[in-house]
Amino acid sequence: MDPNLHQRQGINHLNRVLNYAPFVAENGTAQVHLTPEDWWVVADTLFKMNTPKEMLPEAIEAYSLTNENQTIRLETAEYVIDVEML
Repeated sequence: MDPNLHQRQGINHLNRVLNYAPFVAENGTAQVHLTPEDWWVVADTLFKMNTPKEMLPEAIEAYSLTNENQTIRLETAEYVIDVEML
């Protein structure tokens, strides 16, 4: 299955978040902010579009919604990354 444009954008944003997180991480956790539009693209990619795990960046071991569905939590081997809207 090839990702559609929306999924490709979401995957691109996820890669950017993963690349940025080490710069802001403290004690294994990082908080990254996206614009509302970019946050929703990522949320759609992860939670609404049935994107196969194989399409997501390999570093992501788990993901969930927290903070009353206002934060996307990504878990990797090195970090827990909370993605929030600006």
